[in-house]
Amino acid sequence: MATVTKPKTKNELISGADILVQSLINHGVDTIFAYPGGASMPLHQALTRFSDQLRTVLPRHEQGGAFAAQGVARSTGKVGVCMGTSGPGATNLVTAIADAKLDSIPLVAITGQVPSKMIGNDAFQETPIVEVCRGITKHHYLVTDVNDVARVVKEAFIIASTGRPGPVLIDVPKDIQQAKCVPNYEVATDLPGFKTENPKAKPEQIRQIAAAIKLAKRPVIYAGGGIISGEASDELRTLAKKTGIPVTMTVMGLGAFPSESDQSLDMLGMHGSVYSNYAVEQADLLIALGVRFDDRVTGKVEEFCKHGKIVHVDIDAAELNKNKPAHIPVCSDVKFALAELNKIVEAPEDISAWVAQCKKWKKDEPFHYNQEFPGITQQHAISELWKLTHDRDPVIAVGVGQHQMWAAQFYKLSNPRTWLCSSGLGTMGFGLPAAMGAQSQFPDRLVIDIDGDGSFQMNIQELATCYCENLPVKVLLLNNQHLGMVVQWEDRFMQGNRAHTYLGPIHHPEARGQGDGIGPSERYPNFVQIAKGYGCGAAYVKKKADLVPALEEMINSKGPYVLDVEVPYQEHVLPMIPAGHTVRDMIKE
Repeated sequence: MATVTKPKTKNELISGADILVQSLINHGVDTIFAYPGGASMPLHQALTRFSDQLRTVLPRHEQGGAFAAQGVARSTGKVGVCMGTSGPGATNLVTAIADAKLDSIPLVAITGQVPSKMIGNDAFQETPIVEVCRGITKHHYLVTDVNDVARVVKEAFIIASTGRPGPVLIDVPKDIQQAKCVPNYEVATDLPGFKTENPKAKPEQIRQIAAAIKLAKRPVIYAGGGIISGEASDELRTLAKKTGIPVTMTVMGLGAFPSESDQSLDMLGMHGSVYSNYAVEQADLLIALGVRFDDRVTGKVEEFCKHGKIVHVDIDAAELNKNKPAHIPVCSDVKFALAELNKIVEAPEDISAWVAQCKKWKKDEPFHYNQEFPGITQQHAISELWKLTHDRDPVIAVGVGQHQMWAAQFYKLSNPRTWLCSSGLGTMGFGLPAAMGAQSQFPDRLVIDIDGDGSFQMNIQELATCYCENLPVKVLLLNNQHLGMVVQWEDRFMQGNRAHTYLGPIHHPEARGQGDGIGPSERYPNFVQIAKGYGCGAAYVKKKADLVPALEEMINSKGPYVLDVEVPYQEHVLPMIPAGHTVRDMIKE
């Protein structure tokens, strides 16, 4: 519940900028990631007046600030807040806004805008950012009256955080920031048709699900990011315990169910486990909870769980029957639905043979890698990191690419909101700033960005933010000097033809991450020097025997730290189901 701070006197005139900042504080915001410019200067001046109540973190790029705000939202469940100026400042937020939309992350993005009378005149640093973002926001505002500021902020937080969460844009012209009025922070909202109450499953729907579970012979629970955003992990675990049904997760759902549980089938989909994909293919009942049947999960959608009945519970009615028809579609808050289901559900009559089959698949075909490789493989580095850190309740952020999938496979997660991953949009450059945002909320917690050299360089400048803001993020940099995931597709489907996927200098072809004696001073770029130039700790490692001591040094360092690990570029993420194909086309070797 928002805490309301009233004006000092009943008729005190306050600027739109001050009203907006006070409104953020009233809604529980303690950190904002904001980059100033001409059209947002009044807002930044207001932020200085409230600095004892609201921390302003200056990112080094607006995209970094928006991903940091996502890091806040993903790790805490609160609404993340970021701000940029008009024109290029606003457009630099666009990718992170789109990312939040696809992953259902509650985000409020505030942009300065040119003065009202100049809108539409192609003024300096003007972009119609509301129009630009119309298709990638849950809602959007262009504020044209200072009297609307408090209401708009109130509505933005309601919209961003209720139902299926998502991003809301507030565009504020400079004259509106400077204009004054007597604010009403308790103003009524004006959201005709918008339901703030989450939908709830009907009793007969709950009974249908319970009956389907009771009759199932080969059931599987398929849990997604909705379990985490809906705070339903405990209810999911209760359902699994009461029924004994195996559980698989999407990449967004990792942490919703403990990976080390005997019932866990880990991640499914394109780079999911062999055993989860086998189980879903042969399931006679798929209980889909807070998922959207994404193409990276289903492959050829008409073949996905072709012979099983599907229960689909989702808070967003638009997702039901959108990609995959469900036999029992239920529009509901998943936490409520599971809580009600757990009151009446009974274990299936006999799934012992099915559970044994799932365990056999899991034993026979686990995630694996070449442990005889003389250097350090990506999977080995992540496995060793997990051994050293999993008992410290860390937050793990990732960039996008091969390292992201290996982290999903080999860093075994136990709790929700410990996994920060750009999943739907797959945005390179996500990992470091997302970790930075989480670290701002948990200053004493271990926060690690597992990154690749291609992804890391897209927002490497946020090392400066980490140093200046005393955010001790650790970066495990798996450096193969290539755009590894694209290289893998080149190898598999394009006869190995390299089409601009090598990140090193062309005059140094032997330095292609093959572990052939290239020293740290010759590697390009030299991430140790770069990190130290930003004030961070850093080290380089290529020998297997040196990995664990190097990881321990990184983990125990007091400030931000980059560990540059030389890894081979020839490694492929396996298993792999090619896009648009089925489990029967799975590549294992």
